[in-house]
Formats: sequence, structure tokens, C-alpha cells
Amino acid sequence: MVDPDYNAFPFAIADGQRRPRYSTVPDPETIGINRLQLQYKGRTATLTLGRQRINLDDQRWVGSVGWRQDEQTFDAVRAEAKFGPVSLDGTYAIGQRTIFGIDAGPRQSYDGNFILAGAAVKVGPVNVKGFAYVLDYDEAIAFANSSKTFGGRATAVFPLSPKVKLNLVASYARQWDNGRNPVNYAADFANAEAGVTIKGLTLTGGWELLGSDADAAGGAGRAVQTPLATLHKFDGWADLFLTTPAKGLQDLYAGAAYKFDGVKALPGLNAAVTWHKFDSDVGDVNYGHEWDASLGFKLGQFAVLAKYANYQAKAFGTDTEKFWLQAEFSY
Repeated sequence: MVDPDYNAFPFAIADGQRRPRYSTVPDPETIGINRLQLQYKGRTATLTLGRQRINLDDQRWVGSVGWRQDEQTFDAVRAEAKFGPVSLDGTYAIGQRTIFGIDAGPRQSYDGNFILAGAAVKVGPVNVKGFAYVLDYDEAIAFANSSKTFGGRATAVFPLSPKVKLNLVASYARQWDNGRNPVNYAADFANAEAGVTIKGLTLTGGWELLGSDADAAGGAGRAVQTPLATLHKFDGWADLFLTTPAKGLQDLYAGAAYKFDGVKALPGLNAAVTWHKFDSDVGDVNYGHEWDASLGFKLGQFAVLAKYANYQAKAFGTDTEKFWLQAEFSY
């Protein structure tokens, strides 16, 4: 640890790394077994048993949270198969190992029954997938995240010229309460995104909805939650919306990214900037807006990454600035 002046846990716990007078950076000092698995891999099928990393699609619903120091993993059995243009993927997990590590008390891991299933088919440049994620937690502190979600996702890449391509994403899902969730609810998820890549430049714009069944007058309701996701990747790097507000969330975003070729002193040099506008799903509440930026490159066996987030609050949270500097060594 370079500097201990940060709060490792965003929840109350009797541990020396809980320092609420500082900003939260959920990277506690920890040690543990991140992955311990047996795997069979054949020509058309793969079977994995044990503690494992699972990243599905863009990690909106299930991911390893690889950005953090301690990854999220699962105690599970996973079967994958591919038959020509058809892909099948099914997981049954009994444990979610969180990013918070051995000193997080009951939040180190959650037991339960988790079913993650998907079937996809690729037709030309279009890939269409149907999915079902059924989460049933055993611990009372996680009951509110028990849910069942059914939906579909389509992605496509269309070459417009030898150096230009169009990227499209569309997704819809419906989520309900499940298991011992104390709140009965039903809410919608939707995402639409379009991007154009011209040589090393990619321009992207999109809209994401994490819907709510609350009423506009402020009545009780619940919004779509994605507790297994790589949450930092979505809805702004300032991490104000890791838990979806009760009135839901709309994220209107636009960004640009560029990969620089031929910079010998800084191989792999890349830069990106993204703007977000956040609003509620019900009640027409302007939550705020955010700018995110990143710069990355390689120095020998080190990959260096700098990131910055600036959230300007309107009706949710407080003004927040965050800066990260990361060096990753590969051998």
C-alpha cells in the first residue's frame, strides 16, 4: 500500500481499513484464492468446475470486476458449447466471491443459487443472444439482490469501407424479484448504442435505461439492479450509480477513443473521453452529468493507465472527482 489514507469499505464494519473520514476506494489489503478450477476443453465444448472468473458479453450482467485489485469470482460449474453459428453457455454457481476480501465480514462472499444461461446465434455480421439470469441469495444482507432477469441482446459490425466500420448494440430485458427478496417489483432494462470506427478513431453514442416501477409521485418502488456486473465499467467511472436509485436511471452518453500507431516511445498509446448525462426513469429528475477520460501506453513489460472522472451533481450525490494511476507488470 502506497498511501493508507482511504476508506476500503463502503459499508460499516469493525476493521482498521474502514476509514469513513476518507473517500471510498474498495481495494482493501487482502489475500486469498482467486481461482482454483478444473477444466476440460474439447473441439466443441468446454466444462469448468471450481472457483473461476466469468465474463459474459460486455459484463453488464456478469463480470469479474477486473479493474479492482481483487477480482470477483464464482464457485461454479460452467458448460460452454459451440455448434457452427450456435453458441450455448450455462452456469450454476453456489457462491459469489466479492472484491472486498477476507476482512469484509459477511460481505467477503455470498452463498446462494445462481443460474446464468445464454444461447446465441450468429448470422452474417449479426449476433443475437437470449439470456436468463436467476439469482437467489442465502444471506439476509443480500436478499434485496435476489432477482430473475430474462432478455436479449444483439450486436453487429458492418464494414462501410476498407477503413470504416459501423458497430451497433441493442438489448432489452425484464427483471422481477425472486427468492426471499422483500420487495415485489418488475422493471425494464434497455440499451442502444452506435459507433463508427475510422482507422484508429472510434466515435460512440448511446442510451441505457435501468428502469424502475416507482411512481412519479414518489411512491415506493425498486429499480433494475445488476449485482454480478463489472459495475465500474458502466454509468460513469466516478461510481455514483453502483446501486441503481429507486427511481431508476437513464444514462445518455457519447465518447471518442483513439489508438495511436507508430509512436515508438509509447507503444500501444491510446486515449479516450466520454460524457454522461444522468436522469431518473420516473419523476423527470436530473441527477447530474460526468466527464471521464483515460490515457494508456506500454513501457517494456509495464502497462500504464491514467484515468480521471468528474461528476457534477444536480439532484443525486455530491460533486466528485477521482484520479487513478495504474501500472501493471506482465511476465
